[in-house]
Amino acid sequence: MPPVPGHTKSSMERTGKDYKEVHEWLDLDPEKKAERHDITKIYEYGSMIEEKFGKEARDEYIRHLHDDMKAKFTHLQHDLEKQIKDTLAYFGVK
Repeated sequence: MPPVPGHTKSSMERTGKDYKEVHEWLDLDPEKKAERHDITKIYEYGSMIEEKFGKEARDEYIRHLHDDMKAKFTHLQHDLEKQIKDTLAYFGVK
């Protein structure tokens, strides 16, 4: 998952705004980070962000979640491929 500066850079490239407040709200409170990344709360949190910062900020909130999930699944895929390769090597399969 990209850190806040990575998310703000992506937002800046997409929109011309960094939406730092949104990204920090999502990531900087360790006790609430998991809850704030819960995709079942997209409507609730998205509405709250839209009310406070506008529709584009809501879209950046959703993009933040998307980017984090993509990074996580890419990491999992890499780990799985490495484990398969190591297992095949263990049995002498190249």
